[in-house]
Amino acid sequence: MKLLDTKTKNNVLASMMNIIDKKRKDIIAENKKDLDAFQRDDQALYDRLVVDDKKVDEMIQAIKEVKDQEDPVGKDISERTLDSGLKIVNKTDPFGTIMIIYESRPDVTIEAAVLAFKANNKILLKGGKEANHSNIILEKCWHEALEENNLSKDWIKLLHMKRDETQEFLRNPSEKLDLIVPRGGERLIDFVKQHAKCAVLISGRGNNFLYVSKQADWDIAKKVIINAKTDKISGCNALDKVYIDANLDGFDEKIKDLYETLKSHKVETVIDDNLSSILSEAEVVKGEDVWYEEFLAMKILLAKVDNFDQAVDKINKYSGGHSSVIITKDDDEAMAFMQQIDSAAVYQNASTRFTDGGQMGVGAELAISTDKLHHRGPLGLKQLVTNKYYVFGNGHIRS
Repeated sequence: MKLLDTKTKNNVLASMMNIIDKKRKDIIAENKKDLDAFQRDDQALYDRLVVDDKKVDEMIQAIKEVKDQEDPVGKDISERTLDSGLKIVNKTDPFGTIMIIYESRPDVTIEAAVLAFKANNKILLKGGKEANHSNIILEKCWHEALEENNLSKDWIKLLHMKRDETQEFLRNPSEKLDLIVPRGGERLIDFVKQHAKCAVLISGRGNNFLYVSKQADWDIAKKVIINAKTDKISGCNALDKVYIDANLDGFDEKIKDLYETLKSHKVETVIDDNLSSILSEAEVVKGEDVWYEEFLAMKILLAKVDNFDQAVDKINKYSGGHSSVIITKDDDEAMAFMQQIDSAAVYQNASTRFTDGGQMGVGAELAISTDKLHHRGPLGLKQLVTNKYYVFGNGHIRS
């Protein structure tokens, strides 16, 4: 795709904001078809599917935030002139074609497309069948915005494929793919990694951990745990596991206090065997698989650790590499934790729910990357470009 100037791209986004505002009733009506057809056996997936007036407003705001951001394409990263007179400039450059595969959330059809387009990438959207009606009308809105500005509809395309067709497309794409981003659960990520022939950027999986240090402020610990667990259970930044240091003053009483607090918020609490003598009515987890599980439910696992080092080792072993928290009054201990934990975002005395593009000042996000290449954390506008070297000579040859 050709390089578009910033004004043209922003005009498309301005058109899109007006179009979805005018068509909000139609968008919500199409979404209701998806909701009515959805079997509500997965509450987290259902929550992600809902589009109401508030969600449409959030879509418009996401577009506005990206429109107002600086164009990330063609920016100088470095420039040098060698002794020979050869001038070398490294500039930001679009990826080309990005494919995103996602489940449920129709707002991804907005956020992924607006980011990719502003960064001058073509995007292929493969949404889940549960959001089919919602995604189709949003694609129509994008196409109307592109055509209003005399641009090809090919910039933003919704793929209508079944699972086997998607598998074949990943193996033998009918057009060049430069990057694939699977945004969803473990099964989706594994499916894409298994079949894709181009670069895959992993995102979406949570399984986030919190460690309550022996030097924790207990009121802060409870406040953060409740928010991280209950604020939005369908978010990949929700909290799933809590380790509590055995050396915390009043350990038994505080464990009981936390259990009752979670119960009052309708959170199902499961425990490891080390807490069974304190919380005799709680279910004790069996096997190791549960430690790797992302709950996406009003459910939390509490466990005891003997010390800081044990907490770090266990978190690095079991977590999804998304977000991890330490509750402590000791800044040196917090820094040691944050440096040693292998997660995209690490926190002291704050909720995992802040691992979000908007909350971190990035704006709309394509996904939360848990990869180390080429970026970890929220994938915002600036992260949807790669780089290219521009080399200027005057008959230079290498001898």
